Amino acid sequence: MELLSTPLHALAHARSGDKGNRLNIALVCRHPALFPVLAAELTADVVAEIFRARAPSRVVRYELPRLSAFNFVLDDVLDGGVNASLGLDGHGKTLSFLLLAASVPVPKAVLDAIAGESPAASPICHPQPLGGPR
Repeated sequence: MELLSTPLHALAHARSGDKGNRLNIALVCRHPALFPVLAAELTADVVAEIFRARAPSRVVRYELPRLSAFNFVLDDVLDGGVNASLGLDGHGKTLSFLLLAASVPVPKAVLDAIAGESPAASPICHPQPLGGPR
């Protein structure tokens, strides 16, 4: 099975928000066929590694399969929350982009099937074979 390294922003939309020092990121797949792929690849441990520099004390992933979506909850990543943080983004509104900047391996067959449904409307852009361009 050929896998292509694909930027997450080409596969899903995201929205983030805060409750105190806790960050919530909703991730919604651009196509239902991508949900099982992202469920396998985007574990809580993988998300914790993506946010390693912010040192989350805990990451929990909630699955919403009927919506082809996930909710990630990251504890202790907002420098104490909006009232305590000296950072520019105490609410964590921009942190969804940190997640969307990651790349995940996606089977080429899945990407081809999605593109085949409506090539002009395909959300998938510029995936690369794993190991870099050939």
